[in-house]
Amino acid sequence: MTAPEGRGIGEPGSDTFRILHVSTGNVCRSPITERLTRHALVDRLGDPVVRGMIVESAGTWGHEGAPMEANAAAVLAELGADATGFVGRELLDEHVITADLVLTATRDHRAQVISMGHSAGLRTFTLKEFTRLVRAIDPATLPDAREEGVVERAQALVRAAAALRGWLLAPSVDADEVLDPYGAPITFFRSIGEEINQALEPVVTALTGVPARM
Repeated sequence: MTAPEGRGIGEPGSDTFRILHVSTGNVCRSPITERLTRHALVDRLGDPVVRGMIVESAGTWGHEGAPMEANAAAVLAELGADATGFVGRELLDEHVITADLVLTATRDHRAQVISMGHSAGLRTFTLKEFTRLVRAIDPATLPDAREEGVVERAQALVRAAAALRGWLLAPSVDADEVLDPYGAPITFFRSIGEEINQALEPVVTALTGVPARM
């Protein structure tokens, strides 16, 4: 049986934009990234779901049904985000098929997502890779979210980032990686949480067209 081809980039007429964050166990990095993304979207959009923005996460070796790591939840609380109700998931074909943008913790995770097929290559990036590409895109070239909607703007952003990928390379081998804090002390979780938060800020601003409130 042939697998579905997936959404491609910016499927016309879609009223939702689904972001999928991927790490290994889906108990540390991707839950932190998922909940910080939601928190930032709420800050800018009020209710992101009403505006069509959906944020999820999964793990390539996901602990299905597992709670978030306690240190990850503690870091989210310190950053003002909510860890309540999180449940770990193993990455499935359906998650990739329905995602408009896949952001991974590492290049290995990105490669694993792409290897699943579903036309995922052009819409799958590491988080830091996507941040680097987004910084190079002129916001004036993107649709105005107030006039055309956040979904339309987000789709255009992914297309623009995909077009830049081969032209704007990482400054070092490790520049696009977010290290795994699993089993580490809270201090390392804090550094990873802050690293993720800083990488997300320009991404969410570019997606929505709304800067963070000071």
